[in-house]
Amino acid sequence: MLTEKDFAFAAEILDSKKLFVFDMDGTIYLGGIPFDFAVKFINKLRESGRRILFFTNNASHSPEFYFDKLTRLGFSPTMDEICTSGNVTAAYLQRKRTGKRVYLLGTSELYDQFCDYGIDMVNDRCGKWDGRVADITVTSFDTTLTYEKLTLACDFIRGGAEYLCTHPDFNCPTETGFIPDSGAIAACVTASTGVTPTYFGKPYPETVEMISEITGAEKEDIIIFGDRLYTDIATGKRHGITAALVLTGETKIEDVETALEEEKPDIMIESLETAGRMMFG
Repeated sequence: MLTEKDFAFAAEILDSKKLFVFDMDGTIYLGGIPFDFAVKFINKLRESGRRILFFTNNASHSPEFYFDKLTRLGFSPTMDEICTSGNVTAAYLQRKRTGKRVYLLGTSELYDQFCDYGIDMVNDRCGKWDGRVADITVTSFDTTLTYEKLTLACDFIRGGAEYLCTHPDFNCPTETGFIPDSGAIAACVTASTGVTPTYFGKPYPETVEMISEITGAEKEDIIIFGDRLYTDIATGKRHGITAALVLTGETKIEDVETALEEEKPDIMIESLETAGRMMFG
């Protein structure tokens, strides 16, 4: 895929970076199966003094869940190296929508995360409504989705509630194929209500703001690795961060050829094994 000249150019770019941001599913693992070369590459980065941030749009699980999973898979994370679109959305609600009542169509883990941020919820962990009117409806990747939860979300939006969504991903990659993600659920809600949500997570500016806040890194010192053009790569391209595409997840080479300019990667490699060879031989 890369000529010798391209390889050398990409290696020079990688070597200049100080903060390496990694998408998770499809980039460093697939479902519950880690990519061994990703473990080795990230360990080498730490040994060389680089900083790591794991950022996933998948808000169905908490940072604590990802800490346990990444530890189990051999990535040796610290809690301050983990962030999700759930963190970004909850922080926005806490700072920009103080005192607003929220109905969440999401998992119990995301519900607990929102509560930790002090958000006033009109439903419980299982999605049961407490009878109060919601000012804001938030939908996400909900593996516990029920028709009742979907109906309540749509009812609040039709009644005038602001509509937010944690992340736009249509599919979540697993070991056995793709399953419907947050963007697919949001598309259903939009089809019913006619209202398009305000999205968070990658590739939206609130995510870049949170990465900068967490790490203190300058944009020119950051590189983001991911397997999706419209989230991972677009995050970099829209906000002045170097974007590296890996072909271990959703995106195929033919997708890049037809992609919008703002979604075309700065670097395209087969996997993080190639990135490891570029930097460490």
